Amino acid sequence: MTKNFSILVVDDDTSHRTMLATLLTGWGYTIFEANDGEPAIEMVKERYFDLILMDIRMLKVSGLEAMEKINQINPAIPIIIMTAYSSIETAVGALKNGAYDYLTKPIDFDKLRLTIERATERQRLQEENQRLRLSLKEQFDRQNIIARSNVMTQLLDTVAQVATSEATVLITGESGTGKELIAGATHYNSTRREGPFVKINCAAITETLLESELFGHEKGAFTGAQRRKEGKFVQAHGGSIFLDEVSEMPLSMQVKLLRVLQEREITRVGGEEVIPIDVRVITATNKNLADLVREGKFREDLYYRLNVVDLYLPALRERRDDIPPIAQHYLKSLAEKNRKEISGFTPEAMDMLVRYRWPGNVRELINTVERGVVLCQSPYVGIESLRLMEEEQLEPAHATAGFSGEVRPLEEVEKEAILFTLDATGNNKSETARQLGITRKTLHKKLKAYGVMP
Repeated sequence: MTKNFSILVVDDDTSHRTMLATLLTGWGYTIFEANDGEPAIEMVKERYFDLILMDIRMLKVSGLEAMEKINQINPAIPIIIMTAYSSIETAVGALKNGAYDYLTKPIDFDKLRLTIERATERQRLQEENQRLRLSLKEQFDRQNIIARSNVMTQLLDTVAQVATSEATVLITGESGTGKELIAGATHYNSTRREGPFVKINCAAITETLLESELFGHEKGAFTGAQRRKEGKFVQAHGGSIFLDEVSEMPLSMQVKLLRVLQEREITRVGGEEVIPIDVRVITATNKNLADLVREGKFREDLYYRLNVVDLYLPALRERRDDIPPIAQHYLKSLAEKNRKEISGFTPEAMDMLVRYRWPGNVRELINTVERGVVLCQSPYVGIESLRLMEEEQLEPAHATAGFSGEVRPLEEVEKEAILFTLDATGNNKSETARQLGITRKTLHKKLKAYGVMP
């Protein structure tokens, strides 16, 4: 565990620093040295350290100042502060600002070793948990669902849990949010993944034909029934059936669907044979079924049968962190489709995409990106190529300049601050990085993640 564990020792007292380096090397750690906070900061920019052991008092840049800068560069590195007994109050303040622990001089070697071992164990557990999370993510097939926001990440975690069960699933959310994708992810991550995944839109079929589509019909059951036809439930045997817009199903059909869910068997229209089925039912709607139940438009007993697990898919405006990666993903595929060389969006265009309320959700965003690709005449899609934004659908630009009083995820606020500053500096990345107090490399990494840079 320790032989590859790297420690940066930061102390302007050469003899003390050398003594610690010799001691820690003897314990099996790989040691790097810095004689002040400033070179320590530069070294952290260049490479990763598993732990930093740093004196609090140094001539040029103190340990506290260096710790603040290092936490901006890589907050994951545990920092142990060394201090004289008289500065314990300062060390406690350092703990509040992110230090892992502190040690008083003269250093107690046993305590030093124990503190480092605790830090290494914490690192090991964090890395193990990260590997486990990545392993679970690799096992879970997202079915091309692009999700970076906390709310969507949590939803996909729930889908991963629900998928392995046999529970009936109800997916709710506005039109265009991607309910069919969630249904697909539920099926293809289940034990039924090798079975069929049959889809039907209840709103797209007339009442007279819906029963035949779902349950099939016998030859001669009605005018035009020239032969026997198997319905969607039989086609989905051993797999899953997805009933989209189930809220549009007539009350007469709701009774028959309820019976199927209760008895797990169907009868073809015009027939008498009872056919057992083994099908998982997944439904979706953009309406509030509970309201429809109260209005007498949807059966209460069917509602409870369908709503065993309710997966709410938030509107795109509720998960703005997903807009840049979705936009960039479709920009790439649509640029290839239209045989155009387009690398990304201008900062102004991306800011507009993020601020737009997207009443049509992901479906509208994809259409907008396609329009931008078709009209774009440069390597980056600009505002002039989007040509869709109604002013009333745009959030105020000043909302990105500071705290609005609305509690939002920190990563969302950070993204808005970066894009706002980039716009305010006229796309000057060096000045943007300086004003934000981050390195240009960090800024580039952030902008790439937002889809602003290729």
